[in-house]
Amino acid sequence: MAIRVLLVDDQPLLRTGFRMILEAEQDLAVVGEAGDGLQALDQVRALQPDVVLMDIRMPRMDGVEATRQITGPGRDGPAKVLVLTTFDLDEYVVEALRAGASGFLLKDAPAHELVQAIRVVAAGEAMLAPSITRRLLDKYADHLPSGEDEMPDTLHTLTDREVEVLKLVARGLSNAEIAADLFVSETTVKTHVGHVLTKLGLRDRVQAAVFAYESGLVRPGAQ
Repeated sequence: MAIRVLLVDDQPLLRTGFRMILEAEQDLAVVGEAGDGLQALDQVRALQPDVVLMDIRMPRMDGVEATRQITGPGRDGPAKVLVLTTFDLDEYVVEALRAGASGFLLKDAPAHELVQAIRVVAAGEAMLAPSITRRLLDKYADHLPSGEDEMPDTLHTLTDREVEVLKLVARGLSNAEIAADLFVSETTVKTHVGHVLTKLGLRDRVQAAVFAYESGLVRPGAQ
């Protein structure tokens, strides 16, 4: 079955461009469009898309609040949110990730990256590009813990290996890369990641990465 995609952007020309790219793929189907967050909520309820391609800055309701209402606590619909950002202009990407977005992508990303990101998010994974994540978290470094603060109690629920896995997730490594780094199987890594998400009450790898930085477990620029 084709992945059902809803396009949310206040610029019609951009939506047209995204539609042309996505409809060229046999496994993707654009089921609707919205020009702001309020329209997006209506379209999500009516169309039940698998992935919402969400702009941040829009009139009436921005992408952060729309994401929160689509994927927040108590929501059990299928929709995953992939945030579109211009990075240098958008100041609320971290808030969108906290709100439940499954990842973010630059608006000027090549077409094949857009297509792949939608497939990754639809499969239940997170689109966590290491280079963009590092730049983003460095941008917010002044607002993050110094690393000298006391760690949250929730971190103490993790085993030593789960903490190792969380640190590597925060660096943007895939399951295969983590497996190679720790000399274990990908299945074992997937199990550890699942335990981390469950114990910390997190939705996906993106929120795990944000948590790792906000808790002081990982600091911007640290290896």
